Amino acid sequence: MRAAGSASEDYPTAITEIVPPIVCSQPDDVAQVQALDDYRLRVRFHDGLEGYVNMKGLIHSPRAGVFAQLADPARFTEAQVQYGAVSWPGDLDLAPDAMYAEIRKTGEWVLT
Repeated sequence: MRAAGSASEDYPTAITEIVPPIVCSQPDDVAQVQALDDYRLRVRFHDGLEGYVNMKGLIHSPRAGVFAQLADPARFTEAQVQYGAVSWPGDLDLAPDAMYAEIRKTGEWVLT
């Protein structure tokens, strides 16, 4: 049986003592993103590959689903990199591995 002790004796004072920060640096992880006009993104990956993502067809299609909310240009410009993926507030993100593969082939990933 354990001796009684205070919670501060039993547990670390901060979560960072247990879990190291997530570092995304795989070649197909996104390092930078810039929102451009006409629902396009400029992306750079950790290995230096750069290219574009064209989301106009997807955002304005009947199959847009959760991505329909990006039709608001102000919302679209909230694109950011989180954990190696392009994401927006509200848990929207794009698969970096699929993006990387298509940009590596053609320089642009066109979502329809």
